[in-house]
Amino acid sequence: MKILILCTGNSCRSQMAQGFLQSFDDRLEVFSAGTVPAGRVNPKAVEVMAEEGVNISNNIPRSVDEYLNDRWDYVITVCDEANEACPFFPGIVQNRIHMGFKDPSNATGSDEFIMSEFRRVRDLIRAEFSNLYQARLIKELNS
Repeated sequence: MKILILCTGNSCRSQMAQGFLQSFDDRLEVFSAGTVPAGRVNPKAVEVMAEEGVNISNNIPRSVDEYLNDRWDYVITVCDEANEACPFFPGIVQNRIHMGFKDPSNATGSDEFIMSEFRRVRDLIRAEFSNLYQARLIKELNS
């Protein structure tokens, strides 16, 4: 099963979602991309994922353009509708899902507060993607 997770910068939320989904089941082929990819994965995202035993330190932000001609079982957007436009994906897609998460990279304040926002968003992403995996993906994989 091929899954593409889309966001704008592909440096934080989509990387975390990719890391969690891959950790749930090695039968999943999970990729992530952005419409305007950042230069690197956000170090705070790497740090909070490592706290959960998921290594995204070697991931590289990619452009959605690399994946436009592929076939996908799922394309999942993770940008927050209130703050940014989710990318439109014109490729060949069986299922499209939107899950909006605030971008913790936009958090301001003390280092402690910013890290708490990264952890909060990480935990939301883990919960939502775990629910998706349990409710749909594992059933499709096993059918």
